Amino acid sequence: MHENICAIATPYGVGAISIVRASGPLAIELVNKIFKGKDLTKVNGYTINYGYIIDKNGNIVDEVLANVYRAPYSFDGENMVEINCHGGILVTNKVLETLLENGFRLAEKGEFSKRAFLNGKMDLTSAESVMDVISASNDIALQSSLSSLRSSTRNLIKNFRDSILDLMAKIEVNIDYPEYDDAVDVTHPYMKPIVDNMIKEMEEIIENSKVSTLAIHGIKTAIIGKPNVGKSSLLNMLLDEDKAIVSNIAGTTRDMVEGELNIGNITLHLIDTAGIRESDDLVEAIGIKRSEKAISEADLILLVLDQSKPLDDNDQELLKMTKNKKRILIANKSDLKPAWNDDLAISISALERDGMNLLTDKIKEVTNINAIYSMDNRYLNNVRQIDLMKKAYNSLLDAKNGIDNMLDISLIEIDINNAFEALGEITGESYPEELITALFTKFCLGK
Repeated sequence: MHENICAIATPYGVGAISIVRASGPLAIELVNKIFKGKDLTKVNGYTINYGYIIDKNGNIVDEVLANVYRAPYSFDGENMVEINCHGGILVTNKVLETLLENGFRLAEKGEFSKRAFLNGKMDLTSAESVMDVISASNDIALQSSLSSLRSSTRNLIKNFRDSILDLMAKIEVNIDYPEYDDAVDVTHPYMKPIVDNMIKEMEEIIENSKVSTLAIHGIKTAIIGKPNVGKSSLLNMLLDEDKAIVSNIAGTTRDMVEGELNIGNITLHLIDTAGIRESDDLVEAIGIKRSEKAISEADLILLVLDQSKPLDDNDQELLKMTKNKKRILIANKSDLKPAWNDDLAISISALERDGMNLLTDKIKEVTNINAIYSMDNRYLNNVRQIDLMKKAYNSLLDAKNGIDNMLDISLIEIDINNAFEALGEITGESYPEELITALFTKFCLGK
């Protein structure tokens, strides 16, 4: 039997209303012991009941509304009461303490959502989308997360698994009951178009997912360049605040300075890196090493060049280092006389904060985030899902290779089954226990 758990479900702080959530087989009965108002054990589910929370001495803790949900018709599939109290920190904690003194224990992070998953109220993709909805930083991220919450990802995976299951069932019939005349004869030519079609569909979804994950989780964007080209000024221009120190002394930025920027439906996780050059200064050298690491991990590079001076060996080295990365060339210091011109570079003056529109338009063009609107929900929402889809894809490639080489069909079925299991891990239909624990501990208390 599940224990009875409780937690504060709203952000910690002062507000008009706070919600303390209680769940478990005896949740309604236990809350009723400290509730002065209607008998909660006798009210219908999905009802809101006015009353008071009373402590062990009979004193009123707070005037509240108690929302009662009866299993299985609740968020986590168990009996549940959500206590709406006043939003002060002290009074919210008092309500929580009263519950803890009367048969509840404090919920672990994500325990309500974990119970919802284990009770069949949601699959893993829906659980992940709950956190994505909460953390959404732009409209695309919000709509994508809501779409997954409404089972678009689950249905996408289900279609693949249904096709694979149908194929495996026919293979098993052929192997175990070869005498059945009505059974489909599963030959290599029969399997080939089925497997090829799934591989093609998975390729499309994996490619679409490269865009969707950037839209949902933001684009790691490194601002790089040699010292004193205006990287920190660019960061300040983009954020519209003086977050980075600006000076004409080379090497001022010794470490990475970070910020977040929304441009329409694009979220950029900005990193202003230390200028990259040869340096004998130990601290600066460490900063440069971190900058080089940031380049390797970035989804987008903003390479800043000083157009008031001829390009030197350091500039050429940076151009070479980033040539295989998604990047935007920025010709800074347009307020000064130019020493060179390049049609591929966006001309701006970060110090004067001039050229912002040109740069944001280029960011939208390069990232291609708006392509998500034409993908018809045929994408995945996070790295875990994409990695498992790639695992299924590779298993089907192995099956295709087996078909092309006319291997025994029973051996090909092993690869097909591996794809089936990998897809099941995406939705949680097949999963290792440690995955579930790791996933739900990322949730906040009360969720």
